[in-house]
Amino acid sequence: MNVKVAKTAGFCFGVARAIDSAYRCAEELDAKYCTLGPIIHNAQVVEDLKAKGISAVDTLEELPENTTVIIRTHGIPKAVYKKMEEKSIPYLDLTCPYVKKIHNIVNHHFQKGCQIIIIGDKTHPEVIGINGWCENSAIIIESIEEAQTLPHIKKQVCIVAQTTFNQNIYKKIIFFLKKTCQNPILFDTICSATDERQNETRTLASQVDVMLVLGGQNSSNTQKLYQICKDICPEAYCAESITALGDLSHFHNKRVGITAGASTPAVIIKEAINIMENQDKDFATLLEESLKPIFTGDIVTGTVIEVGPTEVVVDLGVKQDGIIPASEISDDPALTPEDIVKVGDEIQGFVVRVNDVEGKITLSKKKLDSFKTWDAIVKAQENGDILEGKVDSVVNGGVIVIYKSYRVFVPASLANDRFLSDMNELVGKIVPFKIIDINERRRRIVGNIKTVLTAQKQELEKAFWETAEVGKKYDGIVKSLTSFGAFVDIGGVDGLVHISELSWSRIKHPSDVVNVGDTIQVYIKDISEDNKKISLGYKNPLDNPWEIAKSKLNVGDVTKAKIVRMLPFGAFAEILPTVDGLIHVSQIAAKRIEKPQDELSIGQEVDVKIVDIDWDNKKIALSIRALLPEEEVSAPAPVAETTEEVVTAYKDEVTDTIGDALNVETSEE
Repeated sequence: MNVKVAKTAGFCFGVARAIDSAYRCAEELDAKYCTLGPIIHNAQVVEDLKAKGISAVDTLEELPENTTVIIRTHGIPKAVYKKMEEKSIPYLDLTCPYVKKIHNIVNHHFQKGCQIIIIGDKTHPEVIGINGWCENSAIIIESIEEAQTLPHIKKQVCIVAQTTFNQNIYKKIIFFLKKTCQNPILFDTICSATDERQNETRTLASQVDVMLVLGGQNSSNTQKLYQICKDICPEAYCAESITALGDLSHFHNKRVGITAGASTPAVIIKEAINIMENQDKDFATLLEESLKPIFTGDIVTGTVIEVGPTEVVVDLGVKQDGIIPASEISDDPALTPEDIVKVGDEIQGFVVRVNDVEGKITLSKKKLDSFKTWDAIVKAQENGDILEGKVDSVVNGGVIVIYKSYRVFVPASLANDRFLSDMNELVGKIVPFKIIDINERRRRIVGNIKTVLTAQKQELEKAFWETAEVGKKYDGIVKSLTSFGAFVDIGGVDGLVHISELSWSRIKHPSDVVNVGDTIQVYIKDISEDNKKISLGYKNPLDNPWEIAKSKLNVGDVTKAKIVRMLPFGAFAEILPTVDGLIHVSQIAAKRIEKPQDELSIGQEVDVKIVDIDWDNKKIALSIRALLPEEEVSAPAPVAETTEEVVTAYKDEVTDTIGDALNVETSEE
């Protein structure tokens, strides 16, 4: 027969959480536990827990002495909590978080004076528990007929629903109550897992000939699934297990759909699938064939059969599937299961827990990877291998490097090949290191970054000096800045870019142009192999403003200029960016003046004529007087014919100032 199983069949989140906790309690040697009522509506689970020492009691009065109460998923009334506290009875609260949310809603709105309406089954323990949070004063509605007979309510109404209630019936009741109750406060508290399960069941029931619902006869959500199936599928059955149906021969050549209530163990679903797909063998035979001894601590291999946002399901070739929770897939929280594996992949896992009742084996890929990583670390120390990791933080005495799932301590003295005043510079960087010490018992690892960097630097230095030559270009990284320049790593060696080589314009500090960590293109200006010093150039010769000026300026040109500096002998004016010329005091006006300030001011724009250019020494002589009409010019005044004469005349007094203004590079000029 063709069998199709609903993906949502079996334990929901709340039930799985409660069952996991209950079985962990059963493993405690010196503690006694009892559940207050059946932990879930499934006889097999209840009996198995009883066999393991956890029985169910109906009231607190039946509770043996020195016993901890386990509160089941359905929750309990507020009064029961109070009673346990008065009698100092310890308890473990396994109420489903979604049910607990309803308790808080009901209690809050009841205290505000609202009339509570619960849409659900009056006899269901969940509804009984919810009603206990409004002093049992709630109006409980289970059908549209009951809603239609509801008397007029004068108070404001707060409406909640049993988490496992039928979504379609709920919608009909709400539609009616919205018309009869004034401004009701509505909370759709039907569990999203219940809603999803019911919707999938409707879809599956419409696609098959036979629908089988597995679950306890007293399970509310199981019975609601069965009701949905009966309304859609021609042939629907509800049973606690496949064996309860007896002869299955009439299912031959039919499409069979299987779903299960939220309290149905996976092993019951697995049993049904095996029997239906293997009619020639009974379940005992199948179980014997597929049963392999898998224990906690084993390493197993299987095939990925399902990848979801919260877990990965693995076929291990036994009666139970392996489940890898998303948190156990990888150490990287940014990765999802879909990023790491896909259906059909073969995968290994470490067995964390075996649960025959739930029909699953909990695996951890992360833990297995951790074991493999530890083995690799031990081997790396033995062989002297180089590993890579990211510096995570600075701690007392050094830094912590993360290598996969392990923390490696690197002492401050071994954290770099040079002294670092601030170790935080390393945080976030990927660094190479060697393992120098391992404490197997305490899982402590000590690493050394310095020895790796030193060896790498020596190799790079050797390669550099074999190929280095003046004019060769490099992509370098700025390592540090000083007042006189920037040190740049060009591949194992550092060279200096003098501040004058960083920009064609005048700058106050190298940080005006570059920052530590920047990647810049430089070229070798000069090499001293004796003392291993390298002078680097950064300025692009094509951007040299004087070279640009050569193509634009000629003697006799008239142009605009801006006054940028004034000295006793004349004013400097900017013709092009970073290219200045000198207007001698005798060339400022048609008359004799004592100083440039008599006629000019800083920032003023004037028309000037280029009267002389010395490209070799980067000097330009300008004149305003040459542009004045002849009748305005008074008796001739002594004129310095070139800027060279001006520099000579005032050399002792203003050498540095003139040199700066004219971009003169040496004091002799």
